[in-house]
Formats: sequence, structure tokens, C-alpha cells
Amino acid sequence: MVKLVFARHGESEWNKANLFTGWADVDLSEKGTQQAIDAGKLIKAAGIEFDLAFTSVLKRAIKTTNLALEAADQLWVPVEKSWRLNERHYGGLTGKNKAEAAEQFGDEQVHIWRRSYDVLPPDMAKDDEHSAHTDRRYAHLDGSVIPDAENLKVTLERALPFWEDKIAPALKDGKNVFVGAHGNSIRALVKHIKQLSDDEIMDVEIPNFPPLVFELDDKLNLVKEYYLGGE
Repeated sequence: MVKLVFARHGESEWNKANLFTGWADVDLSEKGTQQAIDAGKLIKAAGIEFDLAFTSVLKRAIKTTNLALEAADQLWVPVEKSWRLNERHYGGLTGKNKAEAAEQFGDEQVHIWRRSYDVLPPDMAKDDEHSAHTDRRYAHLDGSVIPDAENLKVTLERALPFWEDKIAPALKDGKNVFVGAHGNSIRALVKHIKQLSDDEIMDVEIPNFPPLVFELDDKLNLVKEYYLGGE
């Protein structure tokens, strides 16, 4: 069996401030930095050795990946970054305080935007300071591919080609894989791996810590699932 370890990035500065983050490139908080280091210590204690690692192009996930691998004494492991592992794009909600958004739009509407599988939040304006259309890291992408808002359904559609082209082949080749990503990009992949329904995935939460481990057979069927450290 192979191991696939998902590590959601540690707490970010915007998590701490209760802001919608999405594709905004926000740094880890002090607590988040320690969570990433502690994740690596748990990986080392569990004796899990990686062959490959994948992360997004957002610094909170990149730093989490590097810190965890370093604490696990595996900083040498090859890491590939992809925008397809980015967090869900929260559109026009990006940067808004979640409580203030609930006051502005109503609790029910914000809950639908956050938890519905296929309802999109309002689009982000293309001239917004957080727009990916003017961000150099996405300059190689066709403008029609760059999102202005995403729900979990769209996030899965975006992440799935990376799963099929990169992660799944590595696992089928017998390699242990680390994925340092985000709550919703991980939830999207978990939905696919476990074949969860649109309703079932709504009850799945991915914490900032500890890492989630999937043990898979040679056909990538899930054999065992657990959080490191027993949390």
C-alpha cells in the first residue's frame, strides 16, 4: 500500500482575522508556522517517507510544505507547485470579514455561498487588487481559465486534471506522496477519492492541523484513513 498525506496549510493571518482568503496570497500566522513544523514532526514520528510532494502556488501552502518536510528530515524530496491545488477562489467575498459579510448579505446567503457544492459567490472584479488576472504567477494561463469566483464543484474540476496527470500516476507507481494544499482543494480531492456525494462532502472539514493520511491499494481504493497523532 502507498500513503497519500494531505496537509492543509497552517493557520494563516487571514484565518486568524476571520477573513475570506481564497487566492489572496496570505502568509502563515505564528501559530500556523508552528502547526506546519508540528505536522512534520508527526510525519517523522510515524515513519512516513515521501518520494514526491505537491503544493499550490500560494505561500501559505508552500511554506507549510517546506516546514513540514524540513521537520520530517525530508526537505530534499522533490516538490512541484501548481495553481490547480490553489484554494477555492472566493470571488467578491475575498478579503471580507465573514461576520461582516453575514451582516451585509444575511447569514443564510453567506452559508449557501460557503457550503453549497455548486452555488457561486459573487465574481471578483478583474481590476480588484487580489485579481489573479494581473498576477504574474498566472500569466502563462489563458485568461478564460483564470477564475473570478469558484464553488467546490468548479474547484474539483480544476484540481482533477492535476490528480489524474500527476498525483495518481505517482501513487500507482508505488510512491508515497505529500500534498500541502488548502481546505477546499483537499476537500475536492477527498470527494473524488472517496466517491462522496455532493451532499456528503458538505459535512467534511479539513483542519489546519494535523495531517490526514490515506492508505491506498494499487488501484487507489481507500484502505485506511486517519489523522496523524490520533486527533
